[in-house]
Amino acid sequence: MLRIHFTPRDLARTTVSTRPAPSWEILLSLHMLQHSEGRLIFEDWRRSIRTRVTPDQMRLLLELTPAKGYSPDFLTPAESAPDFETGLDLMLSTPKVQLRSQLELLSKYRPVSPWTRELAQGDSSSLHKLGRAIRSYHDAAIAPYWKSIGTHVSADHSHRGEALARHGVDRLLSTLHPRVRWVAPVLQVLDMNDRDLYLDGRGIELQPSAFCWQVPTKLRDPELKPILVYPIQHAPGILRQSSVDSGASSDVLGSLLGSTRAAALEATVTGCTTTELARRCKISPAAASHQATVLREAGLITTRRVGASVRHEVTQLGIWLLSGHGSGSVRPRIAVPDALVR
Repeated sequence: MLRIHFTPRDLARTTVSTRPAPSWEILLSLHMLQHSEGRLIFEDWRRSIRTRVTPDQMRLLLELTPAKGYSPDFLTPAESAPDFETGLDLMLSTPKVQLRSQLELLSKYRPVSPWTRELAQGDSSSLHKLGRAIRSYHDAAIAPYWKSIGTHVSADHSHRGEALARHGVDRLLSTLHPRVRWVAPVLQVLDMNDRDLYLDGRGIELQPSAFCWQVPTKLRDPELKPILVYPIQHAPGILRQSSVDSGASSDVLGSLLGSTRAAALEATVTGCTTTELARRCKISPAAASHQATVLREAGLITTRRVGASVRHEVTQLGIWLLSGHGSGSVRPRIAVPDALVR
């Protein structure tokens, strides 16, 4: 069991990421590619990816990411990166001493190849080869699904943020995941190696992930920025390919719901009151209330009272609809009410 020790300062500096982290989704998806678990969620994706990435590039990546055990921390830079390219640059600029120490640790779990030996020495050609392999893998395995992943992570962030705002950090930590227990001031993560992590006032970033499966994970080096990656709620359709033309996907949704109603549905991903919904959609509060009523009756959002106002939040069905239109996903049956079609 991993035990993460909090001080009052750490509790004040605990944050939940608002978006998925490309480097973590890449690493954890490579793990899932080597497993057979979660077939309902991942199997269509697995079949698709195995035909898109060249065997040579896949071999290089799998040398660094065994299905079980240690994967080098430099593959998931601790510094927050706003996009894939920035994260890749951070990874490829890892100091040689860290490359060497982390790859030496990896060698305890699997045989060293000539390529990983050169990589451990900071060889530029080996780093460039790694960069090309990761970029090709990202373009095939992550980028086509990024809109869907982002929509689900945004919805998870809204849920966590609401728990934090209404009930405080105790509720946030105690409901993070079934395999996580909050026994203040220690966060216990079951099924992880037996060790203690003392935050010592640094706080911790909670990072939701689509490819994280069953149990949270973290960086191994306790000196790096504390990050705990946890699984979001998995449901069929979480990995839906977006249209090549994202504008075309938006047009399709607008044609189905109407542009205003489509915008209203998207606004509820992060949760909002009726007043906020009106402001985001640039409509009157009365019109926003009507749009929310139609979306709620269609099962696309939920509405609950919070104090003197109400809060609208997207449902899993609404997330599926927003995640983009593509093949290779399980599609739920949708009965569209007459009031929803414009």
